[in-house]
Amino acid sequence: MANGFKKQSTKTARRVAVSYSYLAPTLVLMLIFLVVPIVMVIGYTFFDNVIVNKNPVFVGIKNYVSVLSDKSFWPAVGHTLYFVIISLIAHLLIGMVFALILNTRYLNYKTKALFRVLFALPWMFTASVIAIVWRMMMDPSGVLNYFLLTFHLADSKVLFLASRDLALFSVTLINIWSGYPFYMISILAGLQGVSTDLYEAAALDGANAPRTFFYITLPTIKPILVSLMMLDFIWTLQQFALIWMTTGGGPVNASEMVSTYIYKYAFTKYEYSMASTAAVILLIACTIIGIFYVRHQRSEA
Repeated sequence: MANGFKKQSTKTARRVAVSYSYLAPTLVLMLIFLVVPIVMVIGYTFFDNVIVNKNPVFVGIKNYVSVLSDKSFWPAVGHTLYFVIISLIAHLLIGMVFALILNTRYLNYKTKALFRVLFALPWMFTASVIAIVWRMMMDPSGVLNYFLLTFHLADSKVLFLASRDLALFSVTLINIWSGYPFYMISILAGLQGVSTDLYEAAALDGANAPRTFFYITLPTIKPILVSLMMLDFIWTLQQFALIWMTTGGGPVNASEMVSTYIYKYAFTKYEYSMASTAAVILLIACTIIGIFYVRHQRSEA
């Protein structure tokens, strides 16, 4: 009996060892390229003039106080929240509408296939391509101004990316266009998983289209929507490439985000301690949302 138990324990230990041996390369890479840099950046926040100074001075939480009291930090936070919230709501609404269109029974297969390609097109481009295309379109001599002037919708050329009043709205619009296909594809997959028996039962009970949507479709795909919104919040919160290649946070910090704020402190002002501190604050915000996401995923499992 004891020998059999030992043999079983040995087999289990071997299986576990083999499993971890397969995971070892990935775990080592994650440790080197993820865990170690995060720990280093957190350490930088407690010193002054790191990297630049060979003998940095320990300053405690002074960098956190400096960042949180910086006059340019809180406008960047406000712009980021505007950018994230508007993008998230627009992504959800546009993605839902297009998913419902693609899921309808009134369109034939070929039409749906064509619409899928057209609607998903923004998701196929990288941030650099999207930024270049939209900068050309929003240029004073670009196609958008051409249409506005041709159809007398504007009296003069509109400076979409160079105006303090329009720059933030313009980059938000670009982000909305580039991000809604992720929602559309995910929601479409959820809609196709809803049982047709539910719709048939609702039709027999005399439920109209709005009631069917709000009482059957929406509750059924709610877990998908919550997951999408949490992921989108984290991704949009960290958006950098699109903003940097369109406005660079300007003009005069009108479209400054936390991500561009961090970049400027690190690679323009070479104040790595301040940049690290702002990055850690952003990391904390993303971690909080990530915890909610993981808990939601476990509750749905």
